[in-house]
Amino acid sequence: MSSATGILYVVATPIGHLEDITLRALDVLRQVDLIAAEDTRHCRTLLTRYDISTATTSLHQHNERAKTPALLNHLRQGRTLALVSDAGTPLISDPGYPLISAALAESIRVIPIPGPCAAITALSAAGLPTDRFAFEGFPPRQAAARRRFFETLRDEPRTLVFYESSHRIEACLQDLAATFPPKRRLVLAKELTKVHESLISSRIQDAPAMLERSADLKKGEFVLIVEGAPPPKGDEVSPEHRRILHLLLAECSLKTAVSLAEKITGARKKPLYAEALSWQERNS
Repeated sequence: MSSATGILYVVATPIGHLEDITLRALDVLRQVDLIAAEDTRHCRTLLTRYDISTATTSLHQHNERAKTPALLNHLRQGRTLALVSDAGTPLISDPGYPLISAALAESIRVIPIPGPCAAITALSAAGLPTDRFAFEGFPPRQAAARRRFFETLRDEPRTLVFYESSHRIEACLQDLAATFPPKRRLVLAKELTKVHESLISSRIQDAPAMLERSADLKKGEFVLIVEGAPPPKGDEVSPEHRRILHLLLAECSLKTAVSLAEKITGARKKPLYAEALSWQERNS
């Protein structure tokens, strides 16, 4: 599996169950000259399971920029390289972007080897619309930044998909409940393809209490899927008008912000005022 210019394979690996790997992925991992893995010890578990002895090197978020030049040189010499993350498809909230970007800039061939992805796996079984969705990765770690992040997505009409860790899942659900409409549907998917896999449907307002009642629900890696916003009704503030109003509220008094928003957008004063009061309550 050699080439005059080298080939970089982006290989999806199981997100839990080790049998969720394609025959093509196994073939590539056996034949490449080197595997760049997010965690070589984690990768070795998979390789041992399938009797693969290919050499590995680490490539994670803390060293990927420093390691990229050496891996590029490996490819320049006409050798092959497989990129894998700890689980799922590389680069989807995982390391690898600097290497892929640099390889493509040098016209090195990059070949994707498709397979598992936690976001798509959860979405396929969540029972929420899948015709249009937005993957938003991990929300910010800090509470204030996370609430601002959720605020910008509250009116997004597409189904929203997030990743979250066990360390922040409680705070994340609390901030969702404080930001999104309480009746909006949410699906909590955890430990996908593993022994304790579960997909739990809830309303956003009920999710924090649901987690508090069950210690087991707090463990594992999570995918959160949130129902998109319905189209605005005639007496509701549109997402764009709401955005303008919120910007004004951050700089002006409520009365001034509403008055300016009415003039700028042409929207009716009453729904703008109601939205301004709601915004103040959420941010007080």
